[in-house]
Amino acid sequence: MLNSERFRDMAPGEIHATLLDEGVYLCSERTMYRILKRNHQMVERRQSEPRKYARPELLASRPNEVWSWDITKLKGPSKWTYFYLYTILDVYSRYVVGWMVSYRESAELAEALIAEACLRQNIEHGSLTIHADNGSSMRSVVVAQLLANLGITKTHSRPHVSNDNPFSESAFKTLKYRPAFPERFLLIEVAQAFCRDFYRWYNQDHRHSGIAMLTPASVHYQQHEPILKTRNAVLVKAFEKHPERFVKGVSVVKLVPEHVWINPPLKIAV
Repeated sequence: MLNSERFRDMAPGEIHATLLDEGVYLCSERTMYRILKRNHQMVERRQSEPRKYARPELLASRPNEVWSWDITKLKGPSKWTYFYLYTILDVYSRYVVGWMVSYRESAELAEALIAEACLRQNIEHGSLTIHADNGSSMRSVVVAQLLANLGITKTHSRPHVSNDNPFSESAFKTLKYRPAFPERFLLIEVAQAFCRDFYRWYNQDHRHSGIAMLTPASVHYQQHEPILKTRNAVLVKAFEKHPERFVKGVSVVKLVPEHVWINPPLKIAV
């Protein structure tokens, strides 16, 4: 009876009470526990085996190959009120390809934002992977259908694993640590204006440590090679003028990484 289809996921106390309500007495609740223990079945019967989630491993070797998107809360005018900032970021270049501030978290809004970003970036069918957390909007049928229609592969972070979506988290941290970032936004229009200025700065002016101190826009649109050549020429000239200041020779200009990973395979992790 304890392992029957009806009762196999129920605790002995629930089984005992259910049978009593139906006018049936087989044994005491304590005896049920003894039977389970004797048969090595003393486990939490109401819980299934923990689900095993695959570790996402994504490689980006060029712009518009892997995007990461997420939603963060911005404090509103009073306690417990929020605006919601949606952000889509290119993993290779760190370029923000789409963003919006809304009153709510919505699968329909996420769908519209992703579709607009894909159109603006001329994404070809089957060329892009989009990575996200496990929020309701991220796993919604609406978003999944859009991605399927566009030929976009989708992946998700493992539950409670913060470093499965590091690029979006890093961008949000940069936003919230800006000196002008306010404690609260009194109006959604104020939040939108702030984010508009921030993302213009982030894409066009911010020199990102993960991409050789270049701006995301210059890497995303493949305009960074002349910049690196100029940097190299400046260093060579400085060396020729004062070689004694360069103990190890001419300084080497940092280059843009050839590959950017979300969770590199363990055997080649760097």
